[in-house]
Amino acid sequence: MKNYQWTWGLLFALFCGVTLVSCDDDMDDDDDLNDLTIVEFAQQNDDYSILVDAVVRAGLDDELSAPGAITVFAPDNDAFEAFLTANNFNTIDDVPEDVLEAVLLYHVIGAELLSTNLTTTYVNTSSPSGYGDATLTMYVNVDNGVVINGGARVESADIEVGNGIIHGVDQVIGLPDVTTFAIADPSFSSLEDALTASQLNTDLVSALQADGPFTVFAPTNQAFQNLLNSNPDWSTLSDIPGNTLETVLTYHVSDAGNVRSENLMDDMEVPTLAGQSFTIDLSASNPIIEAGQNTAEIIFTDVQATNGVVHVIDTVLLPSN
Repeated sequence: MKNYQWTWGLLFALFCGVTLVSCDDDMDDDDDLNDLTIVEFAQQNDDYSILVDAVVRAGLDDELSAPGAITVFAPDNDAFEAFLTANNFNTIDDVPEDVLEAVLLYHVIGAELLSTNLTTTYVNTSSPSGYGDATLTMYVNVDNGVVINGGARVESADIEVGNGIIHGVDQVIGLPDVTTFAIADPSFSSLEDALTASQLNTDLVSALQADGPFTVFAPTNQAFQNLLNSNPDWSTLSDIPGNTLETVLTYHVSDAGNVRSENLMDDMEVPTLAGQSFTIDLSASNPIIEAGQNTAEIIFTDVQATNGVVHVIDTVLLPSN
């Protein structure tokens, strides 16, 4: 089944108007840069010495030096120092090689993306997810500069070298779990508020940061607003009783596996953490979820995290009474 295109207008917002700092003056000659690979550029720039050490330790120097067309979001030395400190590593040599490789590949996109090509959207990285051929997804937001997964910011853009594009970033971009996107994507701010609501009896954020794998059907902000509008006693999420809200939220999560769009089947029964299931209907152009009390359309699929996958839906699912 195809990956359905996001239809929200914000995903087509261009990068125009965003001002970013260019690379160092001594690296500005286009002819010189075109003679360099991504690794060679980093080797000649003192700000990226730890990145070079990390790439060599992970065995990715040949891959990032090969001819081709890739984009690398390159953390500088300050970013790597903060990453090492936050994870209790003294040097890059203390980071397990498999972890380092996964993190570094999460900064690599298999296409050339100049700043003028970037939009607010989800992008597949080169980092394997561990679920078949699927790779991990990152969320790029260009509403105010370029911010990745709600944290790392592009500080130097459009460094064009012989085998791709480099964008310098101020943070090492951590591998995402399914909650990362709810926090990073403003389109899910209501979902984030619901998951952290004070009336809940369970810490659902921590639960969704566990190993999984989970398949999450994530309602948009408008879906939550429609839910509030359906009950005259509800003005905000805080008006929804804790038990009711928790049941509804857990009804959107299945722990039956990392079920991507190609794994969805017509009449599939999807078990959920709420103890009730719903059914998938593939008879329409987009998949439909037939829930206990209502239906929802899946409007975007396959946002891949380390511990599961997220599909976006246009309605908050309601289980049976």
